[in-house]
Amino acid sequence: MLDLVIRGRQVVTPQGVGAFDLAIEGETIVAVACAGTFARQATQRLIDAGDSIVMPGGIDPHVHCSWPVPAGPDGTPGLSAPPSVVSRAALYGGTTTLIDFAQCKQGISVPETLKRRDQEWIGQCYCDYSYHILVEGRLSPEIFGEIGEAIRAGYPTVKIFTTNVRPIRTGRMVDFGDIWEVFQVVAREGGMCVMHGEDNDIVMHMYDRLFREGRVGFENLAEVHNALSEDLSFRRVIRLAENVPGMALYFMHVSAASGVEAIREARARGTTVYGETLHQYLMYTAEDYKRPNGQIYHTYPSLKSTEDQAALWTGAADGVIHTVATDEVCCTLAIKLQGKRIDDTTGGNSGVEPRLALMYTEMVERRGYPLAKFVDLTSTNAAKIMGLYPRKGVLAVNSDADITILDTSRKVTLSKEMLHETDYSPWEGHEVHAWPSMTILRGKVRVENGRFLGDPKDGQYLYRKISDEMRLSAAL
Repeated sequence: MLDLVIRGRQVVTPQGVGAFDLAIEGETIVAVACAGTFARQATQRLIDAGDSIVMPGGIDPHVHCSWPVPAGPDGTPGLSAPPSVVSRAALYGGTTTLIDFAQCKQGISVPETLKRRDQEWIGQCYCDYSYHILVEGRLSPEIFGEIGEAIRAGYPTVKIFTTNVRPIRTGRMVDFGDIWEVFQVVAREGGMCVMHGEDNDIVMHMYDRLFREGRVGFENLAEVHNALSEDLSFRRVIRLAENVPGMALYFMHVSAASGVEAIREARARGTTVYGETLHQYLMYTAEDYKRPNGQIYHTYPSLKSTEDQAALWTGAADGVIHTVATDEVCCTLAIKLQGKRIDDTTGGNSGVEPRLALMYTEMVERRGYPLAKFVDLTSTNAAKIMGLYPRKGVLAVNSDADITILDTSRKVTLSKEMLHETDYSPWEGHEVHAWPSMTILRGKVRVENGRFLGDPKDGQYLYRKISDEMRLSAAL
């Protein structure tokens, strides 16, 4: 007898969207068949999703749990919300996999960094998870060998900053000589670099300029973290990668038309490069900084213009932007609002829970994207690029039974009271045209009609290997 059968008329599979039965035994999908194939008596439970959308669980490839945030009013340095909080909210919102970061600080080896990060995650995450290795500052000679060993062990993505982001934050940027050395190791070992691309000279020059001019309010952030900075950095990083055979790139949080165009041109030359944007950039612009409590809309790099936003939507539609992530940094409203200057505004945001509903509404309902395209941008492409496919990101035989049912008959106005992350939401007042009625993690129902059934020991670490197709041919 099967453990579970999900039946629906809008099931999103690689073969298309249609009426299917998904048969599940244990943690795995064992059959995808025409709707009605399995009789009720053949399974312990049959869930009829009707006209709701049945899709793979969402994958957010860019979150920051237990991440340093500015000190609170009492001066005590703090951390963003831990995995237990963010993963719970993720499951409520239909996301079943998170990819965070293991930050290699100066003097700490990669193995020790991973060990310490495990202590913050193991037994404390409700959904499945993985890490990008984050290297920063002046790199020691030993770290290159450690990166190679980590890639071979199932940690194939390496995060690099090309800027310190803010004047008060030194030691984050990696210089281009060291980036070149990392690229050679990553290409040789079959990994991928995931980049924060801004030109440090331009960013820091603009901080200095705006300080001189007395324009220090956070509403000027788009002038500091500007489109030119993204253009220069993306093109320099791409040119470096093109000189390292087998090098693959993934640009995180693409925010400007210039970044979209740099990726587009590189892909036209056959360079393996992928683009990620955030729902923050797709739905807000620099004009939103002028709204009351405008800091709540901010993340780094800054929000940009309506023209930049339009370019992001074009890129998402035509295959230059491949994923929509959150850059989740879940903190309190007090922390988010305490910075009021261009150099002290808190980055990141709480957005993992409403991401699927917001993107369904904006993509499918308002812009006419096919359901398959929406699923690609919120789940499947991340699985393919990051080395999780076909275990994750697809409803197929032998894949993990990570399944989200989106109820499209339910219209919801978002509010902080209905969400499960923190005491504010940048999405307050947005109407969404669907909401998850059920989230299933590896065959187990973990959220059902608003009732949470998860356990913090449910989450498993996902060791990854990026396919040659994704690394060597810009397959998407």
